[in-house]
Amino acid sequence: MIKTRPYVLVTNDDGIAAPGIHALVQELKKDADVVVVAPDSEKSAVGHAITLSDPIRVSCFNKSGQWEGYAVSGTPSDCVKIAVGALLDRRPDMVISGINLGSNAGINMIYSGTVSAATEGTILGIPSIAVSLTTYTNPIFESAASFAVNMMGIVLSKGLPDRTLLNINVPNLPENEIAGVRITRQGMANFAETFVKRVDPRNRVYYWMDGKKEEISDDDDVDDEAIKHGYISITPVKYDLTNYKFIDTLSNWLPEILG
Repeated sequence: MIKTRPYVLVTNDDGIAAPGIHALVQELKKDADVVVVAPDSEKSAVGHAITLSDPIRVSCFNKSGQWEGYAVSGTPSDCVKIAVGALLDRRPDMVISGINLGSNAGINMIYSGTVSAATEGTILGIPSIAVSLTTYTNPIFESAASFAVNMMGIVLSKGLPDRTLLNINVPNLPENEIAGVRITRQGMANFAETFVKRVDPRNRVYYWMDGKKEEISDDDDVDDEAIKHGYISITPVKYDLTNYKFIDTLSNWLPEILG
């Protein structure tokens, strides 16, 4: 139980009108003071893009006649930056990004605006988590929302290591049917992409990207495997992309690099 109400910044990449962020906010409000700063439209798969060459516009977003938060014309990472740097009158205790519709596991993590928003919070020194529901149809947001609130309390109590966020994927199941929780590593499952060639009414060729996630057999400690078996997956993620194991080998190349 959280003794004092934390101040939580909520964002996503599905857009401020998405049902997932609304479900998360409604659950969080029971235990926290919540402010929503989210994209004004869907910004899925934009990764950690930020807006540099265009103005970022911010407007108040109302839902059912009540103020819900700030709608931002930029990316999920922009939302966290502008919230902390300009919009909020105090620094949030935590950033929660989600609830995303669809999993953000395996290679998807690189493209995910949801994970990138949490990464931006981490870069700014704020404990951050990303929460995704592993479905695109008939979502059961209640399980993911309840788990997010529980994780909020734990993270605020125990803290997270520097440069580390938690990437959480929740199976689309009622709470009493979830098999449990597994601490996982990022898998290497990727999308097998296809490009459908079409012609528009003005006889111009365009392409529509489609595809499906590759099914690969992997160890039980991998995010996709946990999800597949009905477990909530929690992956600790660092934004340091250095391959430390390769540094010594690369150093041995220096005589050839220097000529």
